[in-house]
Amino acid sequence: MSAPTTPKHVARVDFELLVDTHYAALYRFALSLAKNAMQAADLTQQTFYLWAAKGHQLRDTSKVKTWLFTTLYREFLGGHRHEVRFPKVGLDQAPEQAAPATSVHEKIDAAAAVAALQTLEENYRAPLTLFYLKQFSYAEIAEVLEVPIGTVMSRLSRGKESLRQKLADQSDVAARKIVPLPEPKKGARE
Repeated sequence: MSAPTTPKHVARVDFELLVDTHYAALYRFALSLAKNAMQAADLTQQTFYLWAAKGHQLRDTSKVKTWLFTTLYREFLGGHRHEVRFPKVGLDQAPEQAAPATSVHEKIDAAAAVAALQTLEENYRAPLTLFYLKQFSYAEIAEVLEVPIGTVMSRLSRGKESLRQKLADQSDVAARKIVPLPEPKKGARE
């Protein structure tokens, strides 16, 4: 015997009910974040798109509202980070040549950071990887690692400090590899 199939219109009614129930609140939340009606509408639409694509993965249907608001917030943060890294500039406003990176943080490339991450102890590496590379929340990390949220927060803090120290040490080693040329003596022929 085959399992009964649900008709497509049942899922559509549920989706429409979901949109009818939560659209206004999600839009207001998006508007408070984005401060722009068009961006707020886009964020809200993107949230419902993600629900249509991934909502079936939610096991506890009582958490639909939380899932929607969390997803909208993450989409906003992702878009905001992208805009900060890659600001929109008109062609007439763009500088002719980009300025070179000057801070230590900009000089460290992603490969060095990941390599330094791999040298950390497992109890620090796992939460850092889940938080920064997989973008899990504290609660999700706690669930995956089967530890309390406080332990996750502590490990993230200690792991970040350890990673910072390893990257600073790498930067110091790299700086020491550059041998400065001696200053020419006064009166020496050029």
